[in-house]
Amino acid sequence: MRVTNAPASRKRRRSRLELAKGFYGARSKLFRTATEAVDRAMRLATEHRKLKKRDFRKLWIARINAASRAEGISYSRLVAGLIKAGVTLNRKMLSEIAIQDPAGFKTIVEIAKNA
Repeated sequence: MRVTNAPASRKRRRSRLELAKGFYGARSKLFRTATEAVDRAMRLATEHRKLKKRDFRKLWIARINAASRAEGISYSRLVAGLIKAGVTLNRKMLSEIAIQDPAGFKTIVEIAKNA
């Protein structure tokens, strides 16, 4: 009797095609193209999780820079002043304060200027 690996093969193919759901055309229908598309998608997903962190940091820095320049100090001077003053606020929180609480941000800028 010939032994095939049919159940396992079917399961493997079905699961791979499930991952390719929503892809366009043959990429969601044919096993080989779906496999290639899914492999690429997984690889890029890993890469883009790292890139997302960089993008957010860039955004926060741009926001802090804009807010600090409105207060008459550059971003680099602000950060240097905060480090000297021993203020341990990360860039995410600084940008949130700059947006939500301009008066609070002004006091932070004063602390940095005095340091």
